[in-house]
Amino acid sequence: MTGILRRISPVRWWLMAIMPIVSGHAAAEPARAAPAEEQPRGPRVAVVYSKQYEINMGGLEKTHAFDIHKYEKIRKQLVADGLIAERDCFVPKELSREQILLVHTPAFLESLKHSAKVAEYIEAPVARLVPAGMLDAGMLRAFRYASGGTILGARLALEHGIAVNIGGGYHHAKPDKGEGFCIYADMPIAIRLLQKEKRIARALVVDLDVHQGNGTAVCLRGDPSVFTFSMHQGNIYPIPKEKSDLDVELRPGTDDAAYMKVLGEALPGVIDRARPDVVFLQAGCDVLKGDPLADLAMTKEGIVRRDAYVIDACVKRKLPVVMLLGGGYSKEAWSVQHASIARLLRTYGAIRQPPQPDKPHLKIPGLDKLPSKFKK
Repeated sequence: MTGILRRISPVRWWLMAIMPIVSGHAAAEPARAAPAEEQPRGPRVAVVYSKQYEINMGGLEKTHAFDIHKYEKIRKQLVADGLIAERDCFVPKELSREQILLVHTPAFLESLKHSAKVAEYIEAPVARLVPAGMLDAGMLRAFRYASGGTILGARLALEHGIAVNIGGGYHHAKPDKGEGFCIYADMPIAIRLLQKEKRIARALVVDLDVHQGNGTAVCLRGDPSVFTFSMHQGNIYPIPKEKSDLDVELRPGTDDAAYMKVLGEALPGVIDRARPDVVFLQAGCDVLKGDPLADLAMTKEGIVRRDAYVIDACVKRKLPVVMLLGGGYSKEAWSVQHASIARLLRTYGAIRQPPQPDKPHLKIPGLDKLPSKFKK
């Protein structure tokens, strides 16, 4: 031992002696990571979200009917409710060009370099005045992250049973164009990627947004491995409609009871026909009474029951399901979808990720006064 001590310089010995004292761990055991919370058995809910979902166009985003900030409002409230912690959100990667080209054409990607085209796709004429580079950085990038969230959500659903992407559901985007505030066809892209990776063979899209999923229908048309089911108001955009594998049109004024009757009659047969390996639920809440772009008459409670019915049906059949938020243009849209996700988390439980142990910050008095050769 004395031989070892002779080989240590006085300054280094002084540092070694005081480090345990200034770090506060002189007599303590080595720090250990907190144990992971015990996870409930059965399917659990993976929540997918990134702050990159937020569109930032210097305030111009506020001129559009769609409240892009509803995603962050939902996440914040789920955290405030104690249903998830900040660390529990799974953060997706940005959609890559290679992934986009699984569904979209190269000509479409080229069109996104022109502000006039982007303005057309998102139905916001003012966007024509914004340089294309700013549109890409401030808005298109957000769409790519949210679409990446759909891919991650699908993968997590396959692993854990249920996933919610607090975003996504861009069901109007077509292979060669964007439409209806939808740029990238996130559900078809996710399906094609999972099929390419051999994770799934078959998929089902259950689209309950008040507007028909016309883009999804076009992207997946003629493919027997994917079943598209759209239940929507019949006399509003898009006109004319595209053809899904099954379209169910609703009349203006359809309320909770009438809606659930139709859905209850259709969904079991749809699942049986589709024989899916994964289900994508486009859970748009623009079916809410008073939505400025539609005329159905569902209540908040009815929408929560609607989403629960679909997800519970999947769980009963042991089918992985990923929920996407889709449309919703009323001021209450975010709170309706928050209530639906909250019900889901209370029923099945969130995937809780263990906290990361804090690393002590060592501050050694007088270290800054030492000669530079001793600081190495």
